[in-house]
Amino acid sequence: MPHLPRRFFDRPTLRVARELLGQRLVHQSAGARLAGLITETEAYIGQTDLASHARFGRTPRSAIMFGPPGHAYVYFTYGMHWMLNIVTEGEGFPGAVLIRAIQPVDGIEIMQARRGPRVPPAQLADGPAKLAQAFGIDRALNGHDLCASGAVLFVERRPAVSASAIRPGPRVGLYHTPEPWKSKPWRFSLDKT
Repeated sequence: MPHLPRRFFDRPTLRVARELLGQRLVHQSAGARLAGLITETEAYIGQTDLASHARFGRTPRSAIMFGPPGHAYVYFTYGMHWMLNIVTEGEGFPGAVLIRAIQPVDGIEIMQARRGPRVPPAQLADGPAKLAQAFGIDRALNGHDLCASGAVLFVERRPAVSASAIRPGPRVGLYHTPEPWKSKPWRFSLDKT
Protein backbone atom coordinates (compact mmCIF):
# COMPACT_ATOMS: atom_id res chain seq x y z
CA MET A 1 0.00 0.00 0.00
CA PRO A 2 1.29 3.52 -0.73
CA HIS A 3 2.39 5.75 2.14
CA LEU A 4 0.32 8.83 2.89
CA PRO A 5 2.09 11.77 1.22
CA ARG A 6 3.00 15.07 2.84
CA ARG A 7 0.02 16.81 1.23
CA PHE A 8 -2.27 14.57 3.33
CA PHE A 9 -0.82 16.10 6.52
CA ASP A 10 -0.51 19.62 5.09
CA ARG A 11 -4.20 20.32 5.74
CA PRO A 12 -6.36 21.50 8.66
CA THR A 13 -5.63 19.43 11.74
CA LEU A 14 -9.25 18.45 12.45
CA ARG A 15 -9.61 17.06 8.93
CA VAL A 16 -6.37 15.09 9.22
CA ALA A 17 -7.39 13.73 12.64
CA ARG A 18 -10.68 12.41 11.21
CA GLU A 19 -9.18 11.05 8.01
CA LEU A 20 -6.37 9.18 9.79
CA LEU A 21 -9.01 6.85 11.20
CA GLY A 22 -8.86 3.51 9.40
CA GLN A 23 -5.42 4.20 7.94
CA ARG A 24 -2.56 1.82 8.80
CA LEU A 25 0.28 2.94 11.09
CA VAL A 26 3.49 1.00 10.36
CA HIS A 27 6.80 0.78 12.22
CA GLN A 28 9.55 -1.29 10.61
CA SER A 29 12.20 -2.05 13.19
CA ALA A 30 14.92 -4.69 13.48
CA GLY A 31 13.61 -6.51 10.42
CA ALA A 32 10.06 -6.72 11.77
CA ARG A 33 6.89 -5.01 10.57
CA LEU A 34 4.50 -3.74 13.22
CA ALA A 35 1.21 -2.40 11.90
CA GLY A 36 -2.30 -1.55 12.98
CA LEU A 37 -5.38 0.35 11.87
CA ILE A 38 -5.72 3.75 13.54
CA THR A 39 -8.90 3.75 15.63
CA GLU A 40 -8.59 6.91 17.73
CA THR A 41 -6.96 10.32 17.27
CA GLU A 42 -6.87 13.68 19.01
CA ALA A 43 -6.23 17.13 17.49
CA TYR A 44 -4.08 19.94 18.91
CA ILE A 45 -4.33 23.19 16.97
CA GLY A 46 -2.18 26.30 17.24
CA GLN A 47 -0.84 28.46 20.03
CA THR A 48 -4.31 29.53 21.19
CA ASP A 49 -5.21 25.90 22.03
CA LEU A 50 -4.48 25.84 25.77
CA ALA A 51 -4.21 22.04 25.71
CA SER A 52 -1.39 22.14 23.15
CA HIS A 53 2.32 22.17 23.90
CA ALA A 54 2.48 25.06 21.41
CA ARG A 55 0.61 27.35 23.84
CA PHE A 56 4.01 28.47 25.19
CA GLY A 57 5.31 29.25 21.70
CA ARG A 58 8.26 27.55 20.04
CA THR A 59 10.28 25.77 22.73
CA PRO A 60 12.87 23.00 22.43
CA ARG A 61 10.09 20.51 23.21
CA SER A 62 7.46 21.88 20.81
CA ALA A 63 9.70 23.05 17.94
CA ILE A 64 8.82 20.06 15.77
CA MET A 65 5.14 21.08 15.89
CA PHE A 66 6.10 24.28 14.03
CA GLY A 67 8.03 22.39 11.38
CA PRO A 68 6.97 20.74 8.15
CA PRO A 69 3.88 18.50 8.23
CA GLY A 70 4.25 14.73 8.17
CA HIS A 71 6.90 14.50 10.89
CA ALA A 72 6.61 12.58 14.15
CA TYR A 73 6.37 14.60 17.36
CA VAL A 74 7.24 12.11 20.12
CA TYR A 75 7.31 13.34 23.70
CA PHE A 76 7.64 11.87 27.20
CA THR A 77 4.85 12.47 29.71
CA TYR A 78 4.09 11.70 33.35
CA GLY A 79 7.72 10.62 33.73
CA MET A 80 6.98 7.23 32.17
CA HIS A 81 5.14 7.28 28.82
CA TRP A 82 6.00 8.13 25.21
CA MET A 83 3.31 9.63 22.97
CA LEU A 84 3.22 9.69 19.17
CA ASN A 85 1.84 12.71 17.32
CA ILE A 86 2.00 13.58 13.64
CA VAL A 87 2.62 17.22 12.68
CA THR A 88 -0.07 18.83 10.52
CA GLU A 89 -0.74 22.07 8.64
CA GLY A 90 1.79 24.39 6.99
CA GLU A 91 5.27 25.03 8.29
CA GLY A 92 5.22 27.69 11.01
CA PHE A 93 1.73 26.79 12.29
CA PRO A 94 1.83 24.35 15.23
CA GLY A 95 -0.70 21.60 14.65
CA ALA A 96 -0.47 17.91 15.52
CA VAL A 97 -2.59 14.79 15.81
CA LEU A 98 -2.02 12.44 18.74
CA ILE A 99 -2.42 8.81 17.68
CA ARG A 100 -4.43 7.49 20.62
CA ALA A 101 -5.14 3.88 19.61
CA ILE A 102 -4.71 1.28 16.91
CA GLN A 103 -6.11 -2.17 16.15
CA PRO A 104 -3.07 -4.45 15.71
CA VAL A 105 -2.71 -6.21 12.35
CA ASP A 106 0.97 -7.24 11.92
CA GLY A 107 3.64 -8.07 14.51
CA ILE A 108 1.22 -8.97 17.28
CA GLU A 109 3.73 -11.40 18.85
CA ILE A 110 6.33 -8.62 19.15
CA MET A 111 3.74 -6.27 20.62
CA GLN A 112 2.81 -8.93 23.18
CA ALA A 113 6.46 -9.44 24.07
CA ARG A 114 6.68 -5.71 24.82
CA ARG A 115 3.33 -5.33 26.56
CA GLY A 116 2.90 -8.77 28.16
CA PRO A 117 2.04 -12.18 26.69
CA ARG A 118 -1.36 -12.28 28.40
CA VAL A 119 -2.51 -8.93 26.99
CA PRO A 120 -5.23 -9.64 24.41
CA PRO A 121 -4.58 -8.20 20.93
CA ALA A 122 -7.48 -5.72 21.29
CA GLN A 123 -5.76 -4.19 24.36
CA LEU A 124 -2.17 -4.09 23.10
CA ALA A 125 -2.41 -0.55 21.73
CA ASP A 126 -5.79 0.81 22.88
CA GLY A 127 -4.24 3.90 24.45
CA PRO A 128 -1.44 6.27 23.39
CA ALA A 129 1.14 5.05 25.93
CA LYS A 130 0.30 1.41 25.22
CA LEU A 131 0.62 2.09 21.49
CA ALA A 132 4.09 3.62 21.87
CA GLN A 133 5.26 0.73 24.04
CA ALA A 134 3.82 -1.94 21.72
CA PHE A 135 5.31 -0.28 18.62
CA GLY A 136 8.68 0.51 20.22
CA ILE A 137 8.25 4.25 19.71
CA ASP A 138 10.46 6.53 21.79
CA ARG A 139 12.59 9.70 21.60
CA ALA A 140 14.68 8.21 18.76
CA LEU A 141 11.71 8.77 16.41
CA ASN A 142 11.08 12.38 17.45
CA GLY A 143 11.31 14.43 14.25
CA HIS A 144 11.19 11.35 11.99
CA ASP A 145 9.83 12.18 8.53
CA LEU A 146 6.91 9.80 7.92
CA CYS A 147 6.76 10.88 4.26
CA ALA A 148 10.41 10.33 3.35
CA SER A 149 11.56 7.56 1.07
CA GLY A 150 12.89 4.85 3.35
CA ALA A 151 10.91 6.00 6.41
CA VAL A 152 10.73 3.32 9.11
CA LEU A 153 7.61 4.89 10.66
CA PHE A 154 4.82 5.86 8.26
CA VAL A 155 1.10 5.63 7.54
CA GLU A 156 -0.16 3.41 4.73
CA ARG A 157 -3.20 4.52 2.76
CA ARG A 158 -6.33 2.45 3.30
CA PRO A 159 -9.90 3.04 2.10
CA ALA A 160 -11.51 6.04 3.80
CA VAL A 161 -14.02 5.28 6.52
CA SER A 162 -17.50 6.77 6.23
CA ALA A 163 -18.30 9.89 8.23
CA SER A 164 -21.11 7.99 9.95
CA ALA A 165 -18.54 5.61 11.48
CA ILE A 166 -16.63 8.44 13.21
CA ARG A 167 -17.54 9.49 16.74
CA PRO A 168 -16.22 12.86 18.03
CA GLY A 169 -15.74 13.61 21.70
CA PRO A 170 -13.74 15.72 24.15
CA ARG A 171 -10.01 15.18 24.45
CA VAL A 172 -8.75 12.99 27.28
CA GLY A 173 -6.45 13.67 30.24
CA LEU A 174 -6.57 17.48 30.16
CA TYR A 175 -6.81 17.84 33.92
CA HIS A 176 -5.41 21.39 34.17
CA THR A 177 -6.73 22.76 30.88
CA PRO A 178 -9.36 25.51 31.19
CA GLU A 179 -12.61 25.66 29.25
CA PRO A 180 -13.52 25.85 26.48
CA TRP A 181 -10.37 23.95 25.48
CA LYS A 182 -10.97 21.06 27.86
CA SER A 183 -14.32 20.20 26.25
CA LYS A 184 -13.51 20.79 22.58
CA PRO A 185 -14.78 17.74 20.62
CA TRP A 186 -11.39 17.21 18.99
CA ARG A 187 -11.01 13.50 19.76
CA PHE A 188 -12.17 11.12 17.03
CA SER A 189 -12.74 7.40 17.23
CA LEU A 190 -14.22 4.67 15.09
CA ASP A 191 -17.68 3.72 16.25
CA LYS A 192 -17.52 0.18 17.64
CA THR A 193 -21.24 -0.47 17.30
